[in-house]
Amino acid sequence: MRADTAFEKLVTERLLLRRSAPEDAKAISAYRSDPDVHIHQGWERTDEEGVRAEIEEMLARAPGEPGGWVQFSVVELESGRLVGDVGLSPAGEQGVIKVGYTVAPAFQRRGYATEAVGALVDYAFETLGAEVVRAYADAENGPSIRVAEKVGMRLVERIEERDGDEIWFGVRYELRRESIPRA
Repeated sequence: MRADTAFEKLVTERLLLRRSAPEDAKAISAYRSDPDVHIHQGWERTDEEGVRAEIEEMLARAPGEPGGWVQFSVVELESGRLVGDVGLSPAGEQGVIKVGYTVAPAFQRRGYATEAVGALVDYAFETLGAEVVRAYADAENGPSIRVAEKVGMRLVERIEERDGDEIWFGVRYELRRESIPRA
């Protein structure tokens, strides 16, 4: 796999995916702090300063570079509004990239997550040279699971994690390069 030090943007039919910038922190914090969104996510901090600090830390890394996540803001082309964010990170296994995604509640059910994640998956295979793209989701987060399935990922594992009295049930979805239909 390789890092993309020349990344500029990804453009789909309706969306622009660009590196998240510190000025995006307020909008991202607003939807990440929504209890209906936060319940399915694993972020430690959703406050504006915490989100800004994460973005600034991620800006030091190129997409595909080891060391953690790189976040992209998802912008609606027609209006210029930030509608969500997606991210990717090497998984620590050779050739494996993890992806994550969140769409603000006001913009859900429009296919934006599927469109953005589809572009990110293509980018991971074509530009970064990934062999496997992986997504994790809360087992009760049906919309997130449907996004993974719509972009071609398949369920490979059901997960149960315990932390004291807390139990988290999750799923792992993957798409392998060799399973992509060739044109």
